[in-house]
Order: sequence, then structure tokens, then C-alpha cells
Amino acid sequence: MAKIALVTGGGSGIGRACAVTMGKAGYHVVVTGRRRDALDETIAMIGAGTAIDCDITDASAVDGLFAQIEAEQGRLDVLFNNAGNNVAPAPIGDVSPEDFFKVINVNLYGAFLAARGAFNLMRRQSPQGGRIINNGSISAYVPRPGSAPYTSSKHAITGLTRTTSLDGRPYNIVCGQIDIGNAASDMTARMVGGVPQADLSIKPEPVMDVQHVANSVLHMADLPLEANVQFMTVMASKMPFIGRG
Repeated sequence: MAKIALVTGGGSGIGRACAVTMGKAGYHVVVTGRRRDALDETIAMIGAGTAIDCDITDASAVDGLFAQIEAEQGRLDVLFNNAGNNVAPAPIGDVSPEDFFKVINVNLYGAFLAARGAFNLMRRQSPQGGRIINNGSISAYVPRPGSAPYTSSKHAITGLTRTTSLDGRPYNIVCGQIDIGNAASDMTARMVGGVPQADLSIKPEPVMDVQHVANSVLHMADLPLEANVQFMTVMASKMPFIGRG
């Protein structure tokens, strides 16, 4: 019987790549996001699966998402908690409260709602248990200039991962985090032309094929629940992360 996996933000980029890779590996994949046409495209690429449109920042909609998964699939084995967004880079003094909350609302509050929904379903299903994989970022460790909203959200994801790991132990629920650096996507397209560095210079940065991320998420998902990748970093090898800027 196929395991059931939910991928949030499954209509593009990293989410789509991971959903397709998991689907091709035998999972029944449920993809969610706000754009139904993009979700349907992902399901078509897999050749099977379920698309459910949902605003991950709407608590009642997220409750409905997990109720539908439970009703239709009977259980949930894996959540890839991936949905995220960002705003244009700016020094903290130029970041509007609206922009800060725009990022936090999706990257942290939405991630919390999805983890909460998955946790509750995994706790009550039989057999009990499951795996939650949070999408962190290299920004969970080090910031880029002008990234206060995004970096704050990703540092917070690490806290969410750690506490979920502990809270899940009585229920056979495990939680890990994948921290990604410069996977080729719409969000990283500008890096080829140059992005601000810690020394105030503008330099291009290398990117990597998003398939490496998808393969890493599949590895985390495939582990038995007695084992867990607590934190994994997968990155373009020569990006400015290790060492001084």
C-alpha cells in the first residue's frame, strides 16, 4: 500500500520537484497551494495523486485540508512542510511591518498550521506516527544582507523543528529539517546576475539543480520511523556559506 505524502507549496519550484520525485518513487502525493492550475500541472507530471487548493495561512482551510486527507486517504505518512515566500531585500529600517508579516505569515505561521494539522492526524491514526520534514534554509544559520523577515522566519523554523521532534516522541512522530542553499528556481534566478554579499560587494553565486534537493527529501522520507535525519544541509558546493564573506 502506497504511503501518503503531503507537499505544501507543491505547484512550483522545490515543492513541485519533491512532489514529482516522491510520486515517481511510489508515494501517493497530495499537493496543496493557492493556485489550482499549478497544482494540477504537478499532478499531471506525476501521473497520479491529489491536488487540494488551500491557503496555508488560513487556519480553518488548513483544518479542512487535513480532514479531506483523512477522509480520502485514511492517513498521512509524510508532510513536506515547504510553502514559503519572500519580499525584496532591504535594510531592516526600510522593511515595512506589512512586508515583515507577509513573510512571517506564510513561512512561520503557515508552517506551524501545517505541522499542527499533520501532527494531530498522525497522532490519532492507526498505526500511529509519521514524519514531518520542514523546509528551512541556509538562512536558518546565517543571514544575507537585507533579509530580516526571511531570516527571522527560517531561524524560527529551526525552533519549530526541534520542539516538534520532542513533542512527537510519545506518538512515533519524527520531525527533521532540510536547509537548502541556492537550488535553481525562480527565487534564485537573480543570483546569476549578482546579489549583495556580507562585504557589501555584488557578486554572482552558483546554483544547483533542484533535483538534488528532491533526492534528499526522498531519502529523509524513506527512512523508517526509528531513524531520523534531524538536520540536513544541501547546497551549491561553492556558494558563500562556509568561511568568511
